[in-house]
Parts: sequence; C-alpha cells; structure tokens
Amino acid sequence: MVDRVLVTLDGTVRDAGRPLLFADDIGVLRGDGVFETLLVRDGTACALEFHLARLRRSAQALDLPEPEIARWRAVVERAVKEWGSDREGMMRLVMTRGRDSEVDTPRSALISGELSDAVPVPTAYAMVSPVPERVLAARTEGVSVVTLARGVSIDLAQEAPWQLLGAKTLSYATNMAALRFAARMGAQDVIFTSTENRVLEGPRSTVVICRDKQLITPPAKNGVLPGVTQRALFAEAEKAGYDCRYESLFTADLFACDSIWMLSSVTLAARVNSLDGLRMSAPDNAEEIIGLVDRGVERAGTIADW
Repeated sequence: MVDRVLVTLDGTVRDAGRPLLFADDIGVLRGDGVFETLLVRDGTACALEFHLARLRRSAQALDLPEPEIARWRAVVERAVKEWGSDREGMMRLVMTRGRDSEVDTPRSALISGELSDAVPVPTAYAMVSPVPERVLAARTEGVSVVTLARGVSIDLAQEAPWQLLGAKTLSYATNMAALRFAARMGAQDVIFTSTENRVLEGPRSTVVICRDKQLITPPAKNGVLPGVTQRALFAEAEKAGYDCRYESLFTADLFACDSIWMLSSVTLAARVNSLDGLRMSAPDNAEEIIGLVDRGVERAGTIADW
C-alpha cells in the first residue's frame, strides 16, 4: 500500500519519494501559485467540481493561465485510482506560475496584454497522502481555539483586491505562524478577527456558528475564502429546516451562540470545545450538524456548477 500518490497534469504517475520541483520554481521562491485540498473517501474525490471552480477563480485572481479543468479531472481520477478506495486520503491540487528562469516578459508586453512565448509553463500536479492524525482527533474531540487579530479591515478585500484575500494561494506562511502561536498558548486552532472585531475565518477553515436552528457564516465580501464544506453544509441544512445566513459576526457573537464549527474539506466538521480558554459544551444538535456536513459533502459530488 503506497503512502503517497503523485500525478502531474500530463497524467504521469510520478515517484512521490523523488524530487519534482525545480529550485527556481516561483511557487517555492515567492509562494506564487494556487492550490486546493480535498478529501478522498470511498474511491471518490469529495466535492470535486466545487474545488475545481475555486481553483479556477483563484488562478484568475493571480493572472495565472486558465486551468484546463478536463485535464485536472483526469488527473484527479488517476490519483484516486492509484490511492485506492479502502481508506481516506488528503488530496492537494497545486498550480504554480512555473520556473523563474523562464520568465522574460517585457514590461511593454505586460501593458499591452501580449505575453511573450517566454512566459513559463505552470507547474501543476495532484498529490494524495494519508489523513493526518490531528484531523481524525478534531472530528471526534473538537478543537480548542483562540481568537487572533489579523490586523486588517473587513473592507480591505474590496478596496485592495491585489491582496488576494478571497483566493486560495500558496502564500500560507502567516496562517502557519498563527497556528504555531496558538500552539504556544495551548490551543489547536485560530479564529482570525478584523480591526472592527468582526469574525473572519480560520487559517485553514471556515467559521460557522449555530443558534438553535440558525447557521451563520461571515460573507466572502469581508475578505474570507468561500468555503466548499460550508456551502455543502448550508445546502443540506436548508433541507433540514435550518435558516442559513451569510452575515457579519462580531467576536462577541462567538460567546453568545450554541456552538462554533470550524469547517474544512478534509477535517469536515470540528466543533470548538474551548474558545480563548472558555470551555464550550456540545449542543444537543452536535451529531446532527456533523451528519449534515457528511451528507452535504457526499451530495456535492453530483453538482456540476457553483
């Protein structure tokens, strides 16, 4: 049984234990690229079309070449087949701008929009690896969370689109630093807040709060990444009678709700069991919400557009 599967965009299955990237890949040098992370379960890449749609939007935000979605589907299918159907896996779809040494685009060409032949070919691949133990624990035990200031306004995404707040880029150094800081404080995860004390998102998850039969998540216009798992939950929860809303939340709202959930494509649903040191008990509908997320993600695979 292989512990990792690596497939490049040309459909070639590579040895995941051997180097793939060039030392001057712009994704490595500058974090200039995009990615998606999705769950492989029962021989299926969960919510694939949603992830491919978000990959395309992220690539557009970075002015990367348009992803060839049909080729990406084929790569995902090959990677899933190689991984097998008897275990879960974490799949990453990665696309960088390519090699720095191949960039030789005159400024005049950039201004006119006529890119030269020297523009590098993007580096693109899919990789599947085992689901981390921390994920399995978060699903069953929940996570302890601290709130941390991101230091930006909720208006930044609209006033400065070049900040790429709504794109899933490879520039994750700040997010990982926040998680390490939280670990030093004895917590496992983070909820970022804005300068207005508005709730934003986690370093690798979407924040959703529950009040009785109401689910609320911050809107994308506030500079948060649109969540695939959150969208799948809302689609399923509305059928179950929940009132699902995209609304701005203050930090105080986190302490006045029934439960807080950190949703992501691999962990799925992790309940916040402690926030800034305050213990949060599981609500009566905790198992129901987990079930709604599971069913929503399974059914999202049948949706062809977003």
